[in-house]
Amino acid sequence: MPDKPFPGILSTVGNTPLVELEKLLPDFGSRVFGKVERFNPGGSIKDRSALGMLREAIRSGEVEPGRSVIVESSSGNLAVGLAQICRYYGLRFVCVVDAKTTEQNLAILRAFSAEVEVVTERDELTGEYLPVRLRRVRELVASIDGAYWPNQYASLLNPKAHETTMREIEEALDGKVDYLFCSVSTFGTLRGCRDHIRARGLDTTIVAVDAQGSAIFGLESTQRLIPGHGASVVPPLMDASAADEVVHISDLECVVACRRLIAREAVLAGGSSGATVAALWKFKDRVPQGSHCVLVFPDGGDRYLDTIYSDNWVSRNFGDVAHLWKD
Repeated sequence: MPDKPFPGILSTVGNTPLVELEKLLPDFGSRVFGKVERFNPGGSIKDRSALGMLREAIRSGEVEPGRSVIVESSSGNLAVGLAQICRYYGLRFVCVVDAKTTEQNLAILRAFSAEVEVVTERDELTGEYLPVRLRRVRELVASIDGAYWPNQYASLLNPKAHETTMREIEEALDGKVDYLFCSVSTFGTLRGCRDHIRARGLDTTIVAVDAQGSAIFGLESTQRLIPGHGASVVPPLMDASAADEVVHISDLECVVACRRLIAREAVLAGGSSGATVAALWKFKDRVPQGSHCVLVFPDGGDRYLDTIYSDNWVSRNFGDVAHLWKD
């Protein structure tokens, strides 16, 4: 614990705990750790991206507190991070989300006085919301005086913020990070971690965890239920060379892994966190004994209580599948 107060809530972004998961895979033969990003003040890893992008824009003069209007598209978590930061700096924030955004996230955004636009129509070509959200952001930026779009999908400040994520992991394990499992959406976290790994010369295998039905690694885009996991269009930050391996995980596999994670480790994690757990299960036979495997857990499960952790929602979307996560 720190021995003196933090100078403002934004100074608590980062330095999240790395937790060993000793019960997750009995008889695995390697150690497994979760980087628990829900401990950021806005509740997710996206706080790092939001703070990195906005602080630099304020420093450079592109954003002026009291004048600029921040406009961004988000599936939920980045929106919350930006909302908190905008409230701290006295910035107006307009966020475009979609029908998959959880009610908890919407309530948090409104608590921070964000102006929320919810896209309810899917893109005709992809069947997903993201292209429609992006079109709406461009319209808003063109029509609002003083509008500034951080653009998490293309800004190099997004991955830059996650070099610290990997640095924290490296320091916690004294440099022994054999496998890193990281879910992808904007590609910011994975690319930032890769940049740190290369700069430090670490011998780390990076496993990108993408969604079934995501276009990021070349699959046909189809409708998905879990927000923040995968994408319907290839993000500009995508760099295929950043991943050594790619594992695709379905919505059902996310749900099962989240339920097993809370049953075995008492960790209430979000959907993309469950995806990394599911990816490790698929990949585990390829991991040499004695390895250190790190799973990045982008957010907590408290924002998925009406979906992943709702028996009614699970039954409605997948049928009677409870046996899949019960030992």
